[in-house]
Amino acid sequence: MKKLLIYVVTYNHEQFIENTINRINKSIFNNYETEILINDDSSTDKTLDIIKSLKQKYNTKVKFNILSNPKNLGYGGNQKIGYFYSIKHNYDYVVLLHGDGQYAPEILNQLVDSAIKNNSMALFGSRMISKFGALKNGMPLYKFIGNKVLTFLQNKILNSNLSEFHSGYRIYKVSALKQIPFHLNSNDYTFDTEIIIQFLFSNLKISEESIPTFYGEEISYVNGFYYAYRIIIESIKAKLQKFGIFYEKKYDLVVNEKNYHFKKNFLSTHQMAINIIKDNSIVLDLGCNEGEITEHLAEKKKCKVIGVDNFNISENNKLGKYLVHDLNKNLPEISYEDIDYVIFLDVIEHLQNPEEFLKNLYDKTSNNEKVKIIISTPNISFIVMRFMLLFGYFNYGKRGILDKTHTRLFTFDSFKKIIEDSNFKIISVKGIPAPFPLALGNNFLSNILLKINNFFIYIWKSLFSYQILLEIRPNKSLDLLLKKAENKIRDKN
Repeated sequence: MKKLLIYVVTYNHEQFIENTINRINKSIFNNYETEILINDDSSTDKTLDIIKSLKQKYNTKVKFNILSNPKNLGYGGNQKIGYFYSIKHNYDYVVLLHGDGQYAPEILNQLVDSAIKNNSMALFGSRMISKFGALKNGMPLYKFIGNKVLTFLQNKILNSNLSEFHSGYRIYKVSALKQIPFHLNSNDYTFDTEIIIQFLFSNLKISEESIPTFYGEEISYVNGFYYAYRIIIESIKAKLQKFGIFYEKKYDLVVNEKNYHFKKNFLSTHQMAINIIKDNSIVLDLGCNEGEITEHLAEKKKCKVIGVDNFNISENNKLGKYLVHDLNKNLPEISYEDIDYVIFLDVIEHLQNPEEFLKNLYDKTSNNEKVKIIISTPNISFIVMRFMLLFGYFNYGKRGILDKTHTRLFTFDSFKKIIEDSNFKIISVKGIPAPFPLALGNNFLSNILLKINNFFIYIWKSLFSYQILLEIRPNKSLDLLLKKAENKIRDKN
């Protein structure tokens, strides 16, 4: 028999709490090993007294316990307590039930059965599956419209497909709760959005069931406009975190997702490099990852490509040649005199000693008068990074500018200096906008944001560039200059 915790959150619900508990279909006590746990969030009315009387009534029928917070923890803070309780006491499922009775306790049995049958990690009772059901059951028009609009925006931002983000009628599988850091979420009403994002990022299945809704004299303690602002900002931050523009530990949950993304068909370091390289060239791709860029060059531009990275890749790759090599040690022993382009994109920031690497690269390429090197790195002076520093944040994450695998960080000036100090000549310097299409999809909005970002890069490159891209070539070596001088004398003689 499954163990079920019915967790009731309540605050100043003296008018509703007894009726809410009495409306629970008693058959659920026979179907599951059930406990009712009510948490009073420091009510100022008689709610706690009523709960105590209910305990005397129910204790003979079902396990019934009470919690009472010494001070008000907020809606999210209450949920943290209940979910932690469910984990600590080894429950299989936990139901979140509001003490005001707005969400029908009568159908609790049906919802739990559905969650188990569908092996849902979370099941939400939705008021919006039925087209106008919520309105018919008394939901105010402004709340109905607000719910629809917010859910639409959040689905677009997070690439989800929920009918409602804002239902408080929820069932969670406790094993799923163990996988996410819900304790890091806010203590207010944005908790509900944050935990949805955590489930989405963890690839934990969310199901929905249509529910009736009862509206009466319950009191809302939520500022609607502030709530809407908070959850939209939270959704955007979570989405952009995937690509390193923001970082929150609570959303560091991406499962089985590639850390490296091929950024083509929009203004990016990858697309810029592709545009620079001429057809039929010989290209050395240092740090090629799975070979996405080099495969593109081979197929679309008929380039001969040599890929280098420190792990074995798929045998199905279309690279002309692939070398397993650790760039922290040295460069591979190949013929550098025939190379037309070296691409070194978003790799230098991972190296233990960039200066030593660049010295080695110069030594290998300095006798090649035709070679061009395309090199890129994140811009630590990007405006978002500056704002983060202004407010005291410098948090490393899985990707982006503050990728935790980065060992060195560069501004435009510091990046140009390390290049010039390594005896390379800078041909061009370009600022690259943030990868909005990766975060928001390749759509009208992301393209507009790219254009806006690029416009500001034109005005102030070091402030508004997300990445730095340099096209460089080695200065002629003394050995080469000596040979040229000797050859000139020889030719005259």
